[in-house]
Amino acid sequence: MLKVAKGRMSIWAVFGSVFFMIVQVVSSLYLPNLTSDIVNNGVATGDINHIWRVGAKMAAFALLSVIASVANVYLAARVSQRLGSNLRKDIFRKVINYSHDEMDKVGTSSLITRTTNDVVQIQNVVMMFLRMMIMAPIMLIGASFLAYQKNHTLTMIFLIVIPIMIVVMAAVMIFAVPLFKAMQQKTDNINLVFREGLTGVRVIRAFRQDQFEQDRFDGVNKDYTNNAVKVFSIMAVMVPLMTLIMSGTNIGITWWGGHLIAQQAMDTGNMIAFMTYAMQILMSFMMLGMIFVFVPRAQASAVRINAVLDQTTTIVDTDKPETLDGTTPDLQFDNVVFRYQQAENPALRDLDFHVHAGQTLAVIGGTGSGKTSLINLIPRFYDAESGHVRVNGKDVRDVDLDNLRAHVAMVPQKAILFAGTVRDNMRYGNDNATDEQIWHALDIAQSRDFIEENPEGLDYMVEQGGSNFSGGQRQRLAIARALVKDASVYVFDDSFSALDFKTDANLRAALKADEKISQRVVVIVGQRVSTVADADQIVVLDDGKMVGLGTHTELKKNNETYREIVESQIREGDEA
Repeated sequence: MLKVAKGRMSIWAVFGSVFFMIVQVVSSLYLPNLTSDIVNNGVATGDINHIWRVGAKMAAFALLSVIASVANVYLAARVSQRLGSNLRKDIFRKVINYSHDEMDKVGTSSLITRTTNDVVQIQNVVMMFLRMMIMAPIMLIGASFLAYQKNHTLTMIFLIVIPIMIVVMAAVMIFAVPLFKAMQQKTDNINLVFREGLTGVRVIRAFRQDQFEQDRFDGVNKDYTNNAVKVFSIMAVMVPLMTLIMSGTNIGITWWGGHLIAQQAMDTGNMIAFMTYAMQILMSFMMLGMIFVFVPRAQASAVRINAVLDQTTTIVDTDKPETLDGTTPDLQFDNVVFRYQQAENPALRDLDFHVHAGQTLAVIGGTGSGKTSLINLIPRFYDAESGHVRVNGKDVRDVDLDNLRAHVAMVPQKAILFAGTVRDNMRYGNDNATDEQIWHALDIAQSRDFIEENPEGLDYMVEQGGSNFSGGQRQRLAIARALVKDASVYVFDDSFSALDFKTDANLRAALKADEKISQRVVVIVGQRVSTVADADQIVVLDDGKMVGLGTHTELKKNNETYREIVESQIREGDEA
């Protein structure tokens, strides 16, 4: 846990919090002594002036204790919240730089839990540390010493009480700590099922699986609930047991102290002070018990957070990365083989083709043939197992990662828009894009009409995920966003699937006619033959292997796999 906190907290704020906490403890420990003085030297003798004098001192120390407590809580809260803020920021920065392999390994739902619930556990323990973890031992030692000063004979009662408290707290820890640790994994499970239910709600309704998903969520929810009920029931038992022990201690002190007072071996004020110190000692033990229960849960959270922060990113820059600035657009795959982590067989093999500036490469193949895997190698979302992927003549592994991705504009299969205005979304890849450039990109993407229809134009608000647009509109806006970016390679991963044939044809014609795009490399992944037919080169994939390369005419004549795709998409009597 120290590793998580290191460098993410203000040392001065920590010292300040500890200082005020010590002031609070010293003030609290001094108050019973003043009470004893009032009873012994004021009440017993009837000295009203002494009572007022010591009472004023008590009020001053009580006020000092309150001020110190408020300052301690304020600084502790700032430290813990700052730690949480820095942790969330570091986790997000780390995850943003993850390759697809690391994202697949950890999982989105688990990352959400670690960024929220796990960070909160760390914050709570830091707050507890600055409030109780230091206070408890200081108060325990101080109260024990002062209680012994008041009457060393009466302190013998702690030889009975403290072992009982230790046994109770040890029993609670043995049963509660494993349950607290398990709660984090069960929170992951709830997030996973809940997130799948939200993102897949349309599919669930379409297949009438509402009840199944509800039962599935009920299962993980009840699992978490049962675990939480068990652990907090155990914790709930601890409170009355401790109260019983403390009440019994008070009775024992009163009984024994009464005998000592009767024998004139102890003053009444001293017994009152001793009882207060006894409660402080027992409360210190109780606080320590709470700490030992909650710290293991926070430690488990710290381990999970460190696992994210310490995750080695497989996609890293070389010691002296090159740049693509000023180079001629070009794309080459040279005998590329790619395998997903822990997969037995390669997802792609024997990929060998070269695309020059001004050319369009199309990739076609059956479902699961490796089309998306192929284009993910271009911006280096994954690294090839062997062979070379070259952009503008340079191996992508030798190029600065940020610079490489600045030269690749990509439209993924799923069109993703961000909350904000249309203008904000269009400038996502080019901060300096003018309205004229945005409208030009919207023209090419066949999106101008439905944006112009809205009175707000480019200031039209995009809801979360682009939910206020249809699937085809989202796809066209995602294409326009990529076109606004000044890149060397434009990649469209099955990005025309939601478009009708006419819009598809118009968009591809506009791409070819555009002066900027016509001088770049364009890669189109498609399922429809009509989408890829006019490409300069077509790569045909089958089970991850390149089984054909050529134009539409050449492949239709010479490639059996491509011919089967063509024949499956045309009706009898039609021409392709």
